Amino acid sequence: MEYIADRITIDDKICNGKPTIRGKRIAVQTILEFLSAGEEKETILKQYPSLEAEDIDACLKFASELMNRNFTIKRVA
Repeated sequence: MEYIADRITIDDKICNGKPTIRGKRIAVQTILEFLSAGEEKETILKQYPSLEAEDIDACLKFASELMNRNFTIKRVA
C-alpha cells in the first residue's frame, strides 16, 4: 500500500487500485464527483461518517497535484 499526502492510499487490492481515502473503500474519485456536483463538505461527511474534513481536503490536494504534471497526447491509429 502506498500512502500519498498521509490520507490518500493506493492498494491494488482495494477498489481495483484506485486512489482511496486511508485504505477505506471510498475512492477519491467518488468524493471529487460529489464536490463537482455541488455537494457541500458537511453533506459528504454525513453520508460517510468514517471520513474527516481533512480527508476531503486531501482529495482536492491530490487532484490538484495530478494537474501539476505534464501530459502528452498521442494519436492512436
